Amino acid sequence: MDSIQSLLKDKNLKVTPQRVAILKEIMKFGHISVDEIFKRIKNDFPSISLATIYKNVNSLKDVGILYEIHTQDSKPKYEIKKKSHAHFICQICGDLVDIPIDRDDFKNYGNFNQIDLYLYGICDNCKSNN
Repeated sequence: MDSIQSLLKDKNLKVTPQRVAILKEIMKFGHISVDEIFKRIKNDFPSISLATIYKNVNSLKDVGILYEIHTQDSKPKYEIKKKSHAHFICQICGDLVDIPIDRDDFKNYGNFNQIDLYLYGICDNCKSNN
């Protein structure tokens, strides 16, 4: 909880119970959509609207706390911004997994400030079930 409060304060955002709850859910699941966040926190905040969650997620994204992940078949998912990594997305179950990458591997290609690398395939779990 202290790290969430520090994260918000470092970006000059007000620490609200809704923002804390949203960030807790994202930390808990790693990658999560706005609809999933809404389903998970609406019991604790009965008066919260989907629009409020979208507004907060966009604010957190705008200040660089959250990163938006675009998948082929579903709504965007969000994660806490962290060290550069790629995303492996299973084309059967939709599971999303972080894959560490080294920014130095790309230094010969010029200066860049962001890496968006998506790998699509079939995860081991789906492979063994088919």
